Amino acid sequence: MARPGYVPTTPDERAEMLRSVGLPPDGGISACIPEGVRLRGPVGLPPALDALSLARHLQELAARSVPAEEAVCFLGAGAYDHLVLPAVDALVSRQEFATAYTPYQPEISQGTLQGIFEFQSTMCALTGLDVSNSSMYDGATAAAEAMLLAHRHTGRTRVLVARSLDPGVRAVLATYASFTGLALADCAEDGTPCAPDGTPAGGAVPGDAACVIVQNPDFYGRVHDLAPAAAAAHAAGALAIAHCDPLALAVLRTPGECGFDAACGDVQPLGHRLSFGGPWAGYLTVREPLLRRMPGRIAGETVDRDGRRGFVLTLQAREQHIRREKATSNVCTNQALCALATTIHCALAGPRGLAEAATQCLAKADYLRARLAATGAFAPLHDGPLFREVAVRVRFGADAGAGASGVAGVAALNRALAAKGFVGGLDLGTVDPTLAGCWMPAVTEKRTRAEIDAFAAAAAAAVLGDAAPGVPGAPAGKEAVR
Repeated sequence: MARPGYVPTTPDERAEMLRSVGLPPDGGISACIPEGVRLRGPVGLPPALDALSLARHLQELAARSVPAEEAVCFLGAGAYDHLVLPAVDALVSRQEFATAYTPYQPEISQGTLQGIFEFQSTMCALTGLDVSNSSMYDGATAAAEAMLLAHRHTGRTRVLVARSLDPGVRAVLATYASFTGLALADCAEDGTPCAPDGTPAGGAVPGDAACVIVQNPDFYGRVHDLAPAAAAAHAAGALAIAHCDPLALAVLRTPGECGFDAACGDVQPLGHRLSFGGPWAGYLTVREPLLRRMPGRIAGETVDRDGRRGFVLTLQAREQHIRREKATSNVCTNQALCALATTIHCALAGPRGLAEAATQCLAKADYLRARLAATGAFAPLHDGPLFREVAVRVRFGADAGAGASGVAGVAALNRALAAKGFVGGLDLGTVDPTLAGCWMPAVTEKRTRAEIDAFAAAAAAAVLGDAAPGVPGAPAGKEAVR
């Protein structure tokens, strides 16, 4: 039966409902609200508008904003302006997909189940692990579910989290941990513990650790060798969990190849626009021995009694299907339509197309870093290979040298870039006070050489002002950037 949407009621019906539960018809339902916090007096809203005037007013408000896809977007930090292949929108908009809900009666949902099965197969291929569930709510909650999975499997309560993990993901992990008796501790990218000040302390993973969680590429775009973290975790009997960008896995060693027990992340780079921050979908893959510890659903392939190919739900570990106390998770959500968009995008691009997009992200991040450094207004924070993100320290004011008369502060830099049609990078000081004055733009396969050159020139002009030199020509060896 379809779930109702908005069901209007008349004043008489509302009064009757209140009387039936013993409340007076006038204000009884709000009696529990303390007097001190109740709204008194006029609300201060403007007079009501007719339909045409309201539409014009909303259009005027909307015109104040410029969608990221209509500008030249260099903002990243977890949400990226990637190419979405044109057929994706056309296919996921088909009525049988767009109006379908999660298949509680799988025998009549073969198309949806096949889409879920193909998504699972795609995620297993990208991560190199054995089993995937039918998608998660997003990448952050997928990491939290992986953490809880490790807790259930090991019975331990300490969780080591790499300091270079996305701060938003870390915050979600902390929220989940606070209600489940888990304790989070910092570790380095190789899984070894950190000192209280955040510096690597060396030594072994403690024996009470349930898991080690690392990210690759990390929040700052740095590419790491995952294998040492997996080895360090296993030496202590803990699980190794990798939070990975699925597009990067088209060219990097997979978590499975590096010995990890589980991988998780967000599929936004694969077939999803920025969309004001979502909805997207998360993924969670594990080795087969952890199959029954997984949350959510798993779709499997089988044959019917006539030998015809079919699909079924082979695991349903949530409270709608089993007793609440037996459920592995009561909050996981299967983003079936978003997962389908990812599946279609990956199928259309194919392994070579995904690898080409990932290679462009690597090459263009390196190119952007070189262009920013060449202006003299920016000092890169990291050497080595970068994937999309480029973290730099901005040389404001006196640090930029004599004659500099540009903006003061990262927020002002981004405003100056917006005036020239660019969406600038993340102010790193907003997520880490020790990185005040640092800036992190990101570059995807959509950005052209001309856009990167113009962006670097505009950023240098904003920082240096009258002292800004012409941006030097392109460095040699950047043939991959076009």
